[in-house]
Amino acid sequence: MTPSILIADDHPLILKGLEDFLKENNYNVVASAKNGRDALELIKELKPDIAILDIQMPFLTGLEVAEICDSLNLETKIALITFEKDETFYKKALTYNIYGYILKEFALDEIEICIEAMSNNDPYFSPELEDFIEAETPPEELALLTDTESKILRLVGQNRTAKKIADILFISDRTVEKHKSTIRSKLKLDSSPTSLILFAKQTEKFLKNT
Repeated sequence: MTPSILIADDHPLILKGLEDFLKENNYNVVASAKNGRDALELIKELKPDIAILDIQMPFLTGLEVAEICDSLNLETKIALITFEKDETFYKKALTYNIYGYILKEFALDEIEICIEAMSNNDPYFSPELEDFIEAETPPEELALLTDTESKILRLVGQNRTAKKIADILFISDRTVEKHKSTIRSKLKLDSSPTSLILFAKQTEKFLKNT
């Protein structure tokens, strides 16, 4: 089933370009907005599966919309798009259970991958953000993981969906989800959708050797 999508950006050309691109590729774009306030009202009214929001918008920023949606327990999954490689924005986004974070210069290359991941309940973060989140030393908890769990964590950090991980490792989607749950437990991570991918990206350089 094709997910329903809302998009919001205060730059008319970017908004139109993104909307045209998605519609040309047969995505179900149910609404668009030019500011955060309108985007929030449309999310409340239409309850789209996915909302793709610019971070910097008038009235309410994409982050503020995400924060309100999170506080209201709305089921719409939110992806943020931005020109800013800003660590503060990025860390705030993780706090509000953001499912996607894409840099605008790569938006048309990554947006379909992001939508596919979000549709499978997997977060997607632009690989270009990795410089902001790499850990300096390997966490001790990594030693608790089995070889299979380490492989799965590495693939999570590569923005692979549960389905793709299952295909690569020749196991079922359900087995992948069980492993991910075990990994969260061993690493003492919370159950938010972003916790595992953030840890995976922070420790990616150490996982390459597993």
